[in-house]
Amino acid sequence: MSLDPTPAAVEPALSLYLHVPWCVRKCPYCDFNSHAITGDIPESAYLKALLDDLDQDLHLAAGRIIQTVFIGGGTPSLMSGGFYRDLFRQLKTKLEFAADAEITLEANPGTLEQGRFEAFREAGINRLSIGVQSFNPEHLKVLGRIHDSQAAHNAITAARQAGFNNFNIDLMHGLPGQTPEQALDDLAQALSYQPPHLSWYQLTVEPNTEFYSQPPELPDDDRLWDIFSQGGDYLRSHGFTDYEVSAWSQQNMASRHNLNYWTFGDYLALGAGGHGKISQPDGQILRYWKTRQPQAYLNRIGSRTAGSEAIAVAERPLEFLMNALRLGAGVPENLFQQRTGLPLSTIAVQLETLRQEGLVHPQRIQATELGQRYLNSLLQRFL
Repeated sequence: MSLDPTPAAVEPALSLYLHVPWCVRKCPYCDFNSHAITGDIPESAYLKALLDDLDQDLHLAAGRIIQTVFIGGGTPSLMSGGFYRDLFRQLKTKLEFAADAEITLEANPGTLEQGRFEAFREAGINRLSIGVQSFNPEHLKVLGRIHDSQAAHNAITAARQAGFNNFNIDLMHGLPGQTPEQALDDLAQALSYQPPHLSWYQLTVEPNTEFYSQPPELPDDDRLWDIFSQGGDYLRSHGFTDYEVSAWSQQNMASRHNLNYWTFGDYLALGAGGHGKISQPDGQILRYWKTRQPQAYLNRIGSRTAGSEAIAVAERPLEFLMNALRLGAGVPENLFQQRTGLPLSTIAVQLETLRQEGLVHPQRIQATELGQRYLNSLLQRFL
């Protein structure tokens, strides 16, 4: 492609992703950068490493305001409230945060003792993502979760009591041996807590996981479709909207952080294995990633960035569309140029063909209901 991209006319929102790489036990389906730890987590050393890491990357922020933060893992709730209090106190001396910044922490029900949620709130965290996955004891066992059903209920109750009104419950479907009735029961138990947000996504078997080397027997396509369609109808009947393929929210409670990802926004990355994306003043869009192994990250002197690359101009349309078309409402057409630096004419022919086939709505980059069902095939048109 010979087009010369232009710098963003409207600067994307800037988020911050923080990765905590440790967990109690690696789940058999997990392909994230997580590492089981048996002793004490080196909180003070990791705090220093994160702040040193940020010092090397401050030029990427270039005075921009942090709109959202997401702390993922691993199991970030293994860290103490004091760790996050000290971390955010230091971060706010180096970065400017929006007054209404959304700050989300992933929490595992099996790692939460009494008072932990209150400490997280006092540290400045204002949103939780609680990794329940299922309330069914047998499914929790198959998934290798360290918590039982009661611990999941206790965690959600404790979050509510600590004042977290903005929280997500993480649930999986398409589990080994799962029936539509069991999937609906998981949803019903979650909705009994009136969560403003649900992540409800299908279990997939990924490379470099235990499930990949020893695959479980998953429901067939017909049963998967029954689970998906019945569950979707159930959630809609209770006021939820699937604003993204696997993300459901009550009105005005979508995850701002994830929306920034899905609309090709920018995000800084800190922590072992974290990934970032930054639009630069010269029109380049940079991806970069951090040293994955926790000990190597802790011991590194100087930059902890393990690699970086500019997103090629020819790859930008697909990179943008892979996420934007997952959104139920899609995005306005002008966002394509704002985020990629390329004119809409770059994808105009493909869009028009897809509109004629009833797969994309007119006047907007938005898949129709039929287009959502065949999203992978739709995206291949832009290769």
